[in-house]
Amino acid sequence: MIPAARAQRKHAAPCSGCLPALLICVMLLPANALAHEGASLPYGSFLAGLTHPVLGLDHFLAMVCVGIVSAQIGGRAIWTVPVTFVSVMALGGVLGWMDIGLSAIEMGIALSVLGLGIAIAADRRLPVSLAMTAVGFFAVFHGYAHGAEMPSVARATTYAAGFLTGTAALHIAGLIIGDISQHYTRGKLLLRLAGVAIATVGMVFVANAA
Repeated sequence: MIPAARAQRKHAAPCSGCLPALLICVMLLPANALAHEGASLPYGSFLAGLTHPVLGLDHFLAMVCVGIVSAQIGGRAIWTVPVTFVSVMALGGVLGWMDIGLSAIEMGIALSVLGLGIAIAADRRLPVSLAMTAVGFFAVFHGYAHGAEMPSVARATTYAAGFLTGTAALHIAGLIIGDISQHYTRGKLLLRLAGVAIATVGMVFVANAA
């Protein structure tokens, strides 16, 4: 009986030694994933998403313009228009991440810069529902671009939180610019001139996207 028991324990020894090795491999998986992310995204998924709308001139102009137009309209548009943009853009980001094959993305983004620039230059109190519909339409294209261009090693939810935060910050910046300009006659004129300049840039974007 004793020799048999020893033989049984000896036979089981390699399997028991495999367990710690297996646990170590499992524990190293998240570390390897983080190392891979760190190599491609040195500042992490959130900052990669945060800088995407800020460093792209087309995204930057459109999102600041949303805030400015909201300030020009005033009233509840100050929050409903930007919230509409951010909400619909989140949906667009999911569609882009899923790669559903939406076409004319660059054209949609270019038209948003052109249209919003014209709205600022016109300085008219647009109906809130019209403004929400327009920015919601444009937000689909911006969100789709963010989702489609997400780095493969990025964490989707963290990256999305980053570009949504960056977008909201640009909206707030636009709101501040628009609100300040409303208190000065020259400020309104300068803002309208800025709208003309933005619309001109938008025309260039449209020509390049065509």
